[in-house]
Parts: sequence; structure tokens; C-alpha cells
Amino acid sequence: MKAFSILFYALSIMFLMVSCGNTKVGPVKGEVSDVDGNVYATVTIGTQVWMAENLKTTKYNDGKSIPDGNNEVTWKGFKTDAYCWFLDDSSNKATYGAYYNWHAVNTGKLCPEGWHVPADKEWRTLTDYLGSENVAGNKMKTSSGWSRDGNGTNESGFSAMPLGYRNTKGLFSSMGISTYWWSTTSDSVNGWYTVLFGKDGTAFKYYGRKESGFSVRCLKN
Repeated sequence: MKAFSILFYALSIMFLMVSCGNTKVGPVKGEVSDVDGNVYATVTIGTQVWMAENLKTTKYNDGKSIPDGNNEVTWKGFKTDAYCWFLDDSSNKATYGAYYNWHAVNTGKLCPEGWHVPADKEWRTLTDYLGSENVAGNKMKTSSGWSRDGNGTNESGFSAMPLGYRNTKGLFSSMGISTYWWSTTSDSVNGWYTVLFGKDGTAFKYYGRKESGFSVRCLKN
């Protein structure tokens, strides 16, 4: 009987060890709201806490309205801060969030209090944690919605959708095959951004004209 008890105890311990080893802990999630009353899901990835959806505010965190660029002609005429919706249609707000030009990012007031638009090095912290720029995109992309068989695993909980961007001529481009987010890093002409493509699992950094319209993800201070 004593030998049986010892055997039973040993098997129980082994079972617990195997069970714990196979347990997968999902992303830690939360919420944050902006001055416009929008509520965003958040996700902890490594040491960082990110919004898990694109910013959609039409006001800065001091309550001032962001100039409206919801018109092709109006958008390409802006040399200062502006926002717009995908296809200039506010019904796309809930799903896709807004596009902002880099001048809006540069105000430092785009994100909710206690949050900020990340610098390029902070995007690199994210992609490094997810395994490098060569593979991070696959872990950031949603598991549906991407063309060219480019869906991801979204194991990070970042939930990146293929929104594309608005170019400096006011035209919308690359919906379904890519997505772009601004950083605060820039030179005299261009702002740096992070881009994911449907054709592969990368999350690369490039630079583009500051009058372009890209999405924004906020990072907790």
C-alpha cells in the first residue's frame, strides 16, 4: 500500500509538471479611453503596453479639434496637421480608426494622457521582442482579412489589419495588402513608419512624406 501511495504521488507530480509546461498564457489585455470618448483595447507585449487597435480620435488630448482632411483635394493641400477616415467615410471609424499625417503626430497631443506615439526605437523594441523585423509581422497581423495568403497568427494580440494608407495626392492605396503606422522619428522632409505586408511576415521600418496618411498606435508611458 505504501509503495502504491508513493507511485501515485509521483505520477501526480509528473502530470502537474506536464500540464503546467503545456499551458499557454495569452496576451494581457486592458482598456484606455481618449478625450473623444472612444474606448480602446490594450495589450501588454513584453515590457510595453500598446493599444490593440488604431487611434480614432478627432481631438487632441487638450480638447482642440484636429483639422478635417476628409476630401481628396483638401487632404493633398494640407501642409499642417490633419486626419481623415478611410474613403473619407466616418462609418469606417469603428473598424479601421483614422489616418493622420505626421504633422498631427508631431503635436505630441494625439494620444490620451499617459500615452504617446512611439519613436522608431520603441517600434524596434516591439519587433525585437517578437523575434526580429523578419518575423514579427506575422505575430502582429490578424488571422483573417489579409490578401495574398498573408494572414498572421496574431499571437502577440496586436491585431493589425491591412488598412493601407493615403498618399500625398489624396488617394487611398494598398488596402488588404499592407498597413502603416507613424513613429515620432523624422528628418526635415520625412517621418519614419513601421509597415507590415501581406506577402510576408516582416515588420520593417521605412520613411515617407510627412503629408501621407498613416494609422497610429499609442504606447503607454
